[in-house]
Amino acid sequence: MANSTLPISSRVSSRPTHLGFRDPCIGFHPESQSFRSVSLSSQLHNLSLKSSEATRQLQSYKISAVVRGESSFEGMEIDISLSPRVNSVKPSKTVAITDQATALVQAGVPVIRLAAGEPDFDTPAVIAEAGINAIREGYTRYTPNAGTLELRSAICHKLKEENGISYTPDQILVSNGAKQSILQALLAVCSPGDEVLIPAPFWVSYPEMARLADATPVIIPSLISENFLLDPKLLESKLSEKSRLLILCSPSNPTGSVYPRKLLEEIAEVVARHPRLLVLSDEIYEHIIYAPATHTSFASLPGMCNRTLTVNGFSKAFAMTGWRLGYLAGPKHFVAACGKIQSQTGELGVRTA
Repeated sequence: MANSTLPISSRVSSRPTHLGFRDPCIGFHPESQSFRSVSLSSQLHNLSLKSSEATRQLQSYKISAVVRGESSFEGMEIDISLSPRVNSVKPSKTVAITDQATALVQAGVPVIRLAAGEPDFDTPAVIAEAGINAIREGYTRYTPNAGTLELRSAICHKLKEENGISYTPDQILVSNGAKQSILQALLAVCSPGDEVLIPAPFWVSYPEMARLADATPVIIPSLISENFLLDPKLLESKLSEKSRLLILCSPSNPTGSVYPRKLLEEIAEVVARHPRLLVLSDEIYEHIIYAPATHTSFASLPGMCNRTLTVNGFSKAFAMTGWRLGYLAGPKHFVAACGKIQSQTGELGVRTA
């Protein structure tokens, strides 16, 4: 474990924040109004700040490093190690590649972006105008934790008319994007040691979200000859008493494959034989689809509504990725649990009246 040497001032309220430091013990001397030496080593970055105002280099920091202070607190140690939960999670590859593409564009390099699921059209004008008008009319304050009743009622209508599933507004939880909906669902239903089954190829965030929920991702391979669709027999062979959640994504990210209704019915038969197994149906791409394929919601299948957490949103179909507006639909018991998590992490701020 690497140690760093830095001065620690007793006047912690005088620390600067313009370099992004929020820890009151990151080596600022109010008497000299300058930084002395800070050095943190890591597998990711090394951080080094020198006394010269002109020379400030950012290198990597070691997440398990112990910071040792000098001056009036000679010998004082600060443990800046991170939790095993965070250490088990990898950064999003989607975000990393998107950031790299942005840097290339800013450098004048022409780039075709294939990383993030970003529609190539703008938010429809009628939606943009509604958002602008809502801001002008003062709808800029906190909304109910689950989202406005108007929006949740409209989502219920959509799910009934387009997907054949009947819900009431208290079975809908609107969140800051479908990504938050998925993570909250995993946090709500998974216990340490539970297994989350993920058909491959898969969206890169699914396994990391499972790890954040202290669950174990179990990857189920698929064949190109089968259009990368999950084989129900292979699914059943992977199930155990630890199996808690099956994540289905149709239309699939990243393959684009659409699960036909007959195959979903075969998967539903497997699910029905395992009472502890729930299904998270990620349907965010339901309208990015080409004939003759048709979309079927897993919760619309006989007996599956009470076993399914349906995740959807407005990002893909309406080019609203930056609006951060997704939702979860499912049994009240599970939706309420997700709402409890959301109430402590990030309440919604979208008005749709």
